Amino acid sequence: MEPAPGPQEKYQLITRNLQEVLGEDKLMAILKERELKIYWGTATTGKPHVAYFVPMSKIADFLKAGCEVTILFADLHAYLDNMKAPWELLELRTRYYEHVIKAMLESIGVPLEKLKFVRGTDYQLSKEYTLDVYRLSSVVTQHDAKKAGAEVVKQVEHPLLSGLLYPGLQALDEEYLKVDAQFGGVDQRKIFTFAEKYLPSLGYAKRVHLMNPMVPGLTGSKMSSSEEDSKIDLLDRKEDVKKKLKKAFCEPGNVENNGVLSFIKHVLFPLKSEFVVLREEKWGGNKTYTAYEALEKDFAEQVVHPGDLKNSVEVALNKLLDPIREKFNCPELKKLSSAAYPTPSKAKPGEKGTKNSEPEDVVPSRLDIRVGKVISVEKHPDADSLYVEKIDVGEAEPRTVVSGLVHFVPEEQLQDRLVVLLCNLKPQKMRGVESQGMVLCASSVGEPRQVEPLDPPAGCCAGERVYVEGYEGGEPDEELKPKKKVFEKLQADFRISEDCVAQWKQRNFLTKLGTVSCKSLKGGSIS
Repeated sequence: MEPAPGPQEKYQLITRNLQEVLGEDKLMAILKERELKIYWGTATTGKPHVAYFVPMSKIADFLKAGCEVTILFADLHAYLDNMKAPWELLELRTRYYEHVIKAMLESIGVPLEKLKFVRGTDYQLSKEYTLDVYRLSSVVTQHDAKKAGAEVVKQVEHPLLSGLLYPGLQALDEEYLKVDAQFGGVDQRKIFTFAEKYLPSLGYAKRVHLMNPMVPGLTGSKMSSSEEDSKIDLLDRKEDVKKKLKKAFCEPGNVENNGVLSFIKHVLFPLKSEFVVLREEKWGGNKTYTAYEALEKDFAEQVVHPGDLKNSVEVALNKLLDPIREKFNCPELKKLSSAAYPTPSKAKPGEKGTKNSEPEDVVPSRLDIRVGKVISVEKHPDADSLYVEKIDVGEAEPRTVVSGLVHFVPEEQLQDRLVVLLCNLKPQKMRGVESQGMVLCASSVGEPRQVEPLDPPAGCCAGERVYVEGYEGGEPDEELKPKKKVFEKLQADFRISEDCVAQWKQRNFLTKLGTVSCKSLKGGSIS
């Protein structure tokens, strides 16, 4: 039997792979006296995906360190966050989360009997808790409440009061769950500092806060339930896992915003303390890594090929997903899954579907706009005004795109340039060459006509999502139907600002690194 870890060893287990710890001295002081009490909460909104293995693997670390761990299914929070979980689906989604989170924990070998599971509505509707919500609302400013929820609560044009209550409830959870620490992603930081500021004003202790880094999704941006291609669902079939990993952004030698490498670092390595790259004998055979840093170094130096890395992750990931798929293969859980997450077509007459609250709304999030890198450009063989470009948008193969830019942009200015590409137009042939996207450009209003391709912020990677401010969370249409004219309706409000920033209805086009702009065409249109 292994000896129990000491305070320093416990500290190392609790904090490994975290991005930040608020209250390190307090954490160490508690560990010297007794076991740490900690909780992790999850709002029961969209379907959990494989990125949830990141907090699960940390929960395994907490248990190894002897912590008393509570998992909160934050059902009330799910409703308060712009009604991401409609009231009538709240109970069903909470049950789904309970089953799937427990299945995930079992698949990585976490003993459930050592965990405490709680629903928010078990205590958040009590007289005492409700009174504390009112007490808190009497001291918290609207500015602080809005700021605290900025990274977590869905940001919309006309925010609801419920979104302002959200951070206060999360702060009070620390007191009512009787914990020493709260664990979450670094996107929760503003809520954590909000709790540290305001809980003492009610006479409650300031807690320790532990933060995981945000793991990039398969497209290179945050892994999100609302971006289908950025995440792998826990119940995806093996062929779907293969397909999504094949399309994943994993540029040779590039270790930045690499979702495949991040998954290995934050999930697979902590669970097994090793990772095996599977490859054919002619390429050197299998290689076992016992330190993530060695794998990252070999990938950066292109000793490990992206294809081999993806194949190896696919095998390891399916081993984690198999027991979850098996558990959810029973009729009862299949029924629960379809009831908790009905497709829009299953909505009753007069009701709105749940995948898009208003499926026919013409909103910018329906556009699949990504950063692309022009790999090659040449004149169209049959059209003097057209270029044929190969553009990398983070998929397995570059896209062929036909653009009418010959009279406006020299070939050498397009070659190796980062551009902004609309990716979900229906492919169409242009003088015999099928175009699989549209390079978005700024155009001058007057004559002579000038055209400039839009510029993503410096440092962006091919495949990164471009979105309109306030519409970050929506899921793009798989393919825009020409008859619906979604792009044309949105394009009518596309403009270049006086600061040369691309906008829709005065809301900026953004990536996670900043605004999308053009070089000089102030007040121009975008097409």
